[in-house]
Amino acid sequence: MESEKIKATTVVGVIRDGKVCLGSDGQVTMGQSIVMKSNARKVRKIYNNQILVGFAGSTADAFTLLQRFEEKVESFRGNLMKASIEMAKDWRTDKYLRRLEAMLVVMNKTEALLISGTGDVIEPEEGIITIGSGGPYALAAAQAMMKHTNMSAREIVEEALKIAGNICIYTNTNLTIEEL
Repeated sequence: MESEKIKATTVVGVIRDGKVCLGSDGQVTMGQSIVMKSNARKVRKIYNNQILVGFAGSTADAFTLLQRFEEKVESFRGNLMKASIEMAKDWRTDKYLRRLEAMLVVMNKTEALLISGTGDVIEPEEGIITIGSGGPYALAAAQAMMKHTNMSAREIVEEALKIAGNICIYTNTNLTIEEL
């Protein structure tokens, strides 16, 4: 029997008008049909509440990466870009880390970055960042709201997550939202 992979989630972050917001749904899905948990917390504040972190992918892998990222942030005294680049280097080159199946979104008051296991550190152009199975839906929704409304960063994150939760079977509308 093939092992069932844990799938899922939607994480979306927005920087708008000096406000930063990151949110996620709470669903953890195993395989294609089993909801294992509906209220997981996939976003956190770290480094004296100055940095937001969100993750998608295998839960144990994501927590391992989160712990490593926190260590990098501490060692670089809160410099988000340096910590992210060093994390991506380690993730790509370390034999243990490179097997981990997860992605991280990290944000501070001015930067939003996606960190992947292939060594990518990507900064979005529009102040919107998404990951996870519902990420494309949330991105499209957030882009439309940014362009055609005066909604706040928090309102955009909340509505984008709700839209993704209504479309993506691996995403629910039990939300966790953090702001800086």
